[in-house]
Amino acid sequence: MTQELHIVGGGLAGSEAAWQAARMGIDVVIHEMRPKVETFAHQTGDLAEMVCSNSFRSDDDEQNAVGLLHWEMRAADGLIMRMADAHRLPAGGALAVDRDAFSRGVTAELTALPNLRVDYGEVTDLPKDGHWIFATGPLTSPSLGQAIQTETGAERLAFFDAIAPIVHADSIDMDVVWAQSRYDKGDTEAERKAYLNCPMTRDQYEAFIDALLAADKTEFHEGETANYFDGCLPIEVMAERGRETLRFGPMKPIGLTNAHKPGEKAYAVVQLRRDNALGTLFNIVGFQTKMKYGAQAQVFRMIPGLENASFARLGGIHRNTFMNSPTLLDQQMRLKSRPNLRFAGQVTGVEGYVESAAMGLLAGRFAAAEILGRPLPPAPKNSAMGAMIHHITGGAEAKSFQPMNVNFGLFHPVDGLKGGRRGRKDRYKAYTDRAKAEWQGWLDTQA
Repeated sequence: MTQELHIVGGGLAGSEAAWQAARMGIDVVIHEMRPKVETFAHQTGDLAEMVCSNSFRSDDDEQNAVGLLHWEMRAADGLIMRMADAHRLPAGGALAVDRDAFSRGVTAELTALPNLRVDYGEVTDLPKDGHWIFATGPLTSPSLGQAIQTETGAERLAFFDAIAPIVHADSIDMDVVWAQSRYDKGDTEAERKAYLNCPMTRDQYEAFIDALLAADKTEFHEGETANYFDGCLPIEVMAERGRETLRFGPMKPIGLTNAHKPGEKAYAVVQLRRDNALGTLFNIVGFQTKMKYGAQAQVFRMIPGLENASFARLGGIHRNTFMNSPTLLDQQMRLKSRPNLRFAGQVTGVEGYVESAAMGLLAGRFAAAEILGRPLPPAPKNSAMGAMIHHITGGAEAKSFQPMNVNFGLFHPVDGLKGGRRGRKDRYKAYTDRAKAEWQGWLDTQA
């Protein structure tokens, strides 16, 4: 049996898995079908391309679970966090990156490793021999998806994921739009002004909702059911749930003051976040959509300040594949029926860039350690990574399993802390303190 580790998929999970394994001294091959086989969402052949948002969400490692996950990945010398920090953009308390520079950086770091090579071609089956990690993400190819379905004997699970449009900065009317992060959050002036804000009156909001509801939408194929992940709902679906839903979601006006008209309170606000280091591109925050392209341009130009918007990319919708991991994977992320195969990333039922990369980090370490004859213990249960892997490999109810972001609801309670809203800050700090200690201890055993 070869001692080479094969990783299928060069997204965030596959890239992180490859980095971790190669740095442990294992020979690694990344199998990436792009650019030979294109997908709807990808634009380049670079590794770790970000196809939806350019944000890794909150970077607060004391009060936010995803911020804690950032900390754990940095502590493990994660490549994804290293490159995110290197190509960071102002985004208030969030970690947002220049997506093109980020993916180019990941590609350069990986291809510079002497014990790693990239094989550009599609893998269509599950190999019987060797050590493999499948990190094919939400856009797993139909042929490989069929192979997974055949092996597991389970119906292929899927929901539909939508991506938001990106606007050229020079087409935004700054006489209407102003720069401000919500509640002026951020340590620097750039962070406090990391978002552009487009204000709406009540009449403008109502007209916008009417247009959203009436717009032409992407039609699904016969027999397909649109089971959306709640963290990435198309704005039309939110609008269908009630006319005020968007105003209390991505279009909420709280914490913002119109710099052009300080005395006027906006009824709703559309926010845009910088998408590259040059500041020439902005994505419309929370505006994932399934509208057809022509309808998108028409509806989004109803937003004050975007009347003459030029779009670098319009939004879209795609099928998102994931496994019923609680029934299929063990705590080392191995397929129970074929232990030489591991799975990582969104295909395992985690949701989000950071969560996907974190599962790649674990899979890469587990696989390399096994090849080296030094199997690792499970990830510590009270760390963010341990809480996630426990959830997807048995903690979740298999019958109702759906993709999950990291959150403190996945953590074991800390004894002796008061509950309720007043005690939340202390409780979250206790979670993160405990997690950091356990995670560092787990890493120290591998030093």
